[in-house]
Amino acid sequence: MFPALLEGQSDDLSLFMLPKYTPLIKRVKPSVKTVKVWPERGISSVQQQVQDTDWNMFASQATSGAQTDINTYTSYVLDHIIMCIDNITTVKHVKHFPNQKPWMNSEVHLLLKARDAAFKSGDAEDYSTARANLKRGIRKAKHTQTMHRGALPQQTDPRRMCKGIQTITDHKPSIQSLPTSNAFLPDELNHFFARFDKGIIHHTRNADSSTVVHPISLSTTEVHSALSRVDPHKSAGPDGIPGRVPRTCADQLAQVFTGIFNLSLAQATVPTCLKTTTIIPVPKHSSAECLNDFRPGALTSIVMKCFEKLVLSHLIACLPPTLDPHQFAYRPNRSTEDAISTAIHLAFTHLDTNNTYIRMLFIDFSSAFNTVIPGKLITKLSDLGICTSICNWIMDFLTNRPQSLRFGNHISSTLILNTCVPQGRVLSPPLYFLFTHDCVPRHNSNIFIKYADDTTVVGRISNNDESAYREEIQSLSAWCSMNNLTLNATKTKELIVDFRKSSSSRHSPIYINGSEVEHVSSFKFLGVHISEDLSWHQNTSTLVRKAQQRLYFLRRLKKVHHSPKILSNFYRCIIESILTSSITVWYGSSTVCERKSLQRVVKTAPTHHLHPTTCY
Repeated sequence: MFPALLEGQSDDLSLFMLPKYTPLIKRVKPSVKTVKVWPERGISSVQQQVQDTDWNMFASQATSGAQTDINTYTSYVLDHIIMCIDNITTVKHVKHFPNQKPWMNSEVHLLLKARDAAFKSGDAEDYSTARANLKRGIRKAKHTQTMHRGALPQQTDPRRMCKGIQTITDHKPSIQSLPTSNAFLPDELNHFFARFDKGIIHHTRNADSSTVVHPISLSTTEVHSALSRVDPHKSAGPDGIPGRVPRTCADQLAQVFTGIFNLSLAQATVPTCLKTTTIIPVPKHSSAECLNDFRPGALTSIVMKCFEKLVLSHLIACLPPTLDPHQFAYRPNRSTEDAISTAIHLAFTHLDTNNTYIRMLFIDFSSAFNTVIPGKLITKLSDLGICTSICNWIMDFLTNRPQSLRFGNHISSTLILNTCVPQGRVLSPPLYFLFTHDCVPRHNSNIFIKYADDTTVVGRISNNDESAYREEIQSLSAWCSMNNLTLNATKTKELIVDFRKSSSSRHSPIYINGSEVEHVSSFKFLGVHISEDLSWHQNTSTLVRKAQQRLYFLRRLKKVHHSPKILSNFYRCIIESILTSSITVWYGSSTVCERKSLQRVVKTAPTHHLHPTTCY
């Protein structure tokens, strides 16, 4: 192959070898992000355009006879708002390389191009000058980055300050590179997320909306208040309206959206453009290998979220305050700590009696929100006394919902869904709570502790009589079958608390749908580890280990000589919040050794000598 080398006519032997390591810039393609650039006075321009708009023109164009088409009317209004935004914004494509340094700016890019051009020209003097200019530009950019970090304490925007701290400490999630080359994957994922929609028979409306005497009526003040509270940093939904527009243009948009919302409630029809959902798949693990390794992240209309909040306030006002007292989610003045404290209190109170023990069954439902049948939900709402107009509106809200999926640069085809309470909606969690309000224990010795879709059965056993507890499990399984909910026996766990000296070493297992439920010695219940001996050793050990890992980021902040105020705030938000998580539940029963381990973390923190923390 190389005759000169083989014949010995070369001075040395040359070999061409490829390195095994592939640089990051070759392994990962640069990402291109499309952003809308707002001019300096862009918001005021949009406000003026919206103020000068005759909204009655759109209503008249969508009216035929005495009936106004709510879908056409809403589409006209939203399209006009988007046109006003497009008139003053420009689209910019930003390319981000995987190995791009934080100090890399446009000036350094220009100097880099000038150096490359000088090198290609072959002029040694120009190349030397260009290289020296590049070095000076890099030093200047790094100095500017350092000054920006030093000016962090003077930042008045908490969001920008948080992003700056994440940059300094490298405390940020890893960026996932999604396999966007597969053009069929979006459709596969969209059908996978909509797999629960097959073969479901739906409920019809309870009554014609025209026969409803008193539908809900929203005031302009209510709508204005909802629009003005929108987070300006919220991503735009499928309608393309960003969060800053409803917030800053609330004065100009409140009246037209009040008309749309009241028309929707009167007709018991939700505009299709407002209930459209775009799904963004989010990997569950570092490397996604199958469809089940993604969870759906829903992008929904910001205007519709405001509408849902207003309907929710009226819906809650119709409910009795004593409804489902052991549901601790979506209720005022309740939290996970209340749910955990209730479960622990029930256990300790029952164990004070002789010959007793506790069996806790931690139920796991398979995609609980996705299996709710709207017809059954509406029937339960009617039984609770919810008026027909709200029931019909909710029925339309849950059915005929367009859903598409965006995966990188690929967009799937649109599916029409008629099952489940959609994720990413304001009304979905409360509707699920109302759907499961009739899931109550049949025996007084059993208690259901519920927090959203997390359900825990607390069985208080006396004199080894488990008949009521086992009947309760069978009754719960039958209720789930009637309501299209699936119990996941694999993820369902059971914890047994038995302090009796004469207790058998093994209790009889529980079976759900023929599958044995695993017995565990400890379980993480709503963020707190509960052990079978009701001690808090594993819980405190987990908290201490997590807090010690985050001390590294605090040391990174101290290394760049930030002010004590920044260090103290970072410590309280990132580290102390972990140590005090649900502290009212477990601290009173913790041992001296466990409290000392917590205090060691506090004393190890670099901010302890600046802002001493009281010993736990």
